[in-house]
Amino acid sequence: MNSTLKNTIAIIAGLVIGSIINLGIIMISSSTIPPPNGADITTMEGLKETMHLFEPKHFLFPFLAHAIGTLIGAFAASKFAATKQRSMALIVGILFLIGGTINVFLLSAPMWFNATDLIVAYIPMAIIGWKLAGSRS
Repeated sequence: MNSTLKNTIAIIAGLVIGSIINLGIIMISSSTIPPPNGADITTMEGLKETMHLFEPKHFLFPFLAHAIGTLIGAFAASKFAATKQRSMALIVGILFLIGGTINVFLLSAPMWFNATDLIVAYIPMAIIGWKLAGSRS
């Protein structure tokens, strides 16, 4: 198989796998740490309107979802890639970072969470995922 095609498939697989992990963690978050009373987490609009009710503990699972989703997605992309494994992992990290940045503009989460999430959960996790995959360049 052509290495460019294999690398493209690796990126797509990393994004899909990382997104599934992210969604899975988000789905279990409310059963582990219940949302605040009166918070509507079923829609983006409801979440946006009730974000002011959230306490720091409510941001743990979203951070973990972003970080672990990116880590595993980058790991998978690096493992599946034919060449340039580090680049494939970083592309997955950058694409998840773009998604995280869009969320910052859509939701009014506290600045401390936005900064921590954008600085720690994406590019560093992509690099760790690449290293865990065997850190071939």
